[in-house]
Amino acid sequence: MNFNSNKEKGNTGLGMAIAYFTANSYIVSIPLNDIQDYDLLVDKEGVVSKIQVKATGCKTKNNIYQVSLKSCGGTKGKEYKTIINTDVDYIFIVNTELSMYLIQIIEIHNKSTINLGKK
Repeated sequence: MNFNSNKEKGNTGLGMAIAYFTANSYIVSIPLNDIQDYDLLVDKEGVVSKIQVKATGCKTKNNIYQVSLKSCGGTKGKEYKTIINTDVDYIFIVNTELSMYLIQIIEIHNKSTINLGKK
């Protein structure tokens, strides 16, 4: 799979996350606006978690998928937050090969990127 735009990448990531959590018996809720740090709320047996969704097609020079953890914007593309400073419980990541990762936010210590692999 290829992502033709950032919008397509975001929509694919969100769709894959909804499918993953639904297939694993979670109740999935989608926020009505886009001002919160999380993209989904998931509920399993009364435990509600906040999920940020990422999708990536980016690879390092060693052919390892990499995902950006920071958000940039404005006219100068300046960084305005990184995932470790947000109010989320997990990050869900999907790559162009449809490999999926669910990582608890307390396990992430990098501010800019993480490499995805078997570890």
